[in-house]
Amino acid sequence: MEWLHELLFGTGIGHSILLVAIVIFVGIFLGKIKVAGISLGITWILFVGIILSHFGMRMDPHALHFLKEFGLILFVYSVGLQVGPGFFSSFKKGGIRLNLLAVSIVLLGVVITCILYAVTGLPVTTMVGILSGAVTNTPGLGAAQQAYFDMTGQEGSEIAMGYAVAYPLGVIGIIGAIILIRYIFRISFAQETENAQNALEEKEARATHVSILVRNPALFGKEICEVARLIDKKFVISRVLHVDHTLEIAHSHTPLKEGDKLFVIAANQDLDAIIAFIGERIEMHRSEWEQLDSKLVSKRIMITRSEINGKILGQLHLRGGFGVNVTRVNRAGVDLVASPGLELQIGDRVTVVGTEESIKGVEKILGNSLRRLREPNLVPIFLGIALGILLGSIPISFPGIPQSVKLGLAGGPLVVAILIGKFGPHYKLVTYTTMSANLMLREIGISLFLACVGLDAGVGFVDTVVHEGGFAWIGYGFIITFIPLIIVGIIARWCYKINYFTLMGLIAGSTTDPPALAYANGVAGNDMPAVGYATVYPLTMFLRVLTAQLLILVL
Repeated sequence: MEWLHELLFGTGIGHSILLVAIVIFVGIFLGKIKVAGISLGITWILFVGIILSHFGMRMDPHALHFLKEFGLILFVYSVGLQVGPGFFSSFKKGGIRLNLLAVSIVLLGVVITCILYAVTGLPVTTMVGILSGAVTNTPGLGAAQQAYFDMTGQEGSEIAMGYAVAYPLGVIGIIGAIILIRYIFRISFAQETENAQNALEEKEARATHVSILVRNPALFGKEICEVARLIDKKFVISRVLHVDHTLEIAHSHTPLKEGDKLFVIAANQDLDAIIAFIGERIEMHRSEWEQLDSKLVSKRIMITRSEINGKILGQLHLRGGFGVNVTRVNRAGVDLVASPGLELQIGDRVTVVGTEESIKGVEKILGNSLRRLREPNLVPIFLGIALGILLGSIPISFPGIPQSVKLGLAGGPLVVAILIGKFGPHYKLVTYTTMSANLMLREIGISLFLACVGLDAGVGFVDTVVHEGGFAWIGYGFIITFIPLIIVGIIARWCYKINYFTLMGLIAGSTTDPPALAYANGVAGNDMPAVGYATVYPLTMFLRVLTAQLLILVL
């Protein structure tokens, strides 16, 4: 049985891989257990690693360090690719306010951490670990450990121990803050739902269709391209039913006449202006248009050819070349108006109206091959990781800070992934990955990271909690979690009247806490918490990574 003992307690490659696999398997299994509807989820991997390490099952330090950093890079990079396309748009309109509130939560937590550091006299490594655990931010933990290793050449196990001790009550504190705010303001879910629906109806910007009768004398005899230049709104005229009952697909040079009926696609908020400009709205359902001419069909075609990625819709000349009309583009579940200036991306679903023959020609141009989308695009992943490590290794000097700050192995790949996710298609770089592929990459990365952090922190963990004041760390973590959320949550609701569903997403996103988001989604019964979470998540994640490093370097 010596071989078994060597496999479980040795230092070889087989031992390391087996140990990591066992930690991840058991952690994920325990993560399915819920208490009062709440689960620590994948974070159980961390605690399983601590337990096994406590009982002597440990890895070679070099192998552990490599797997931990590689897992962190995979995690943050896949997160960046996912949020990149919507990162900059999250600052528009109400997103600016939500992001400012999230920044306030981050900064308040940092200030409270500094105060506790000064009052308690705990090592800065421990306090930063408590901060990261209190706000359930694993990349912040990784960034702090990376900064500490760069500065001292040591792993900084105190950071991981502080994180592990503070994490469980951090999850409870976040959800507790959400519940307390609800009772402070006596919030009615029915009223919040009604308010949210009214707001959506006012601000909805997705594409919809309408039938319009041409009545404006100024448009009689004018071609569609001229009409489009006369009004500063984005819309597409799909089909024209002339007064002589002939139906045709609208082209840029199609003339309009009095009494023509138009099938128009536009954003909801622009409909009233477009209808008033052209004539009057008529009750003519989409199915009626389709019945008028059986030769015309409407089909959604998926863009799968890499040559189309980043091209402008108008550059394809689909109307003139194939006699079809592109009415809308669906991207990630959202219908966009198919304006000539719209930049196309791999994975977009384009709605095309025309004859069957002409649509077949368009399919050849756009691709429409699901098999191609299933093929992994590894170039942007490894190119981005390489660029991210280069960026993260650049020292940045700040006045008053003796040690240069680096974005590190967490911040560098995150920033590059966001930039590639947003601007990659513009430079013909295919960044499309299916949601399942992105999630797989992300979960593998975070699982490797947490397993290695737990195995590293297990040495001396019990002694720290029981004999070195570890129970007090739990209280410090709860203070760091709860106070900023309550203060900013009350301000957001009282002063800015933010909808409670969005507020739940703001709180979960400002702490980058998936369990809190899952709770909010379950309570709300709609996707508003998820939207609020996604709005503040990218900036919050970046700030959590940066502030964790700054605290290590400055204090």
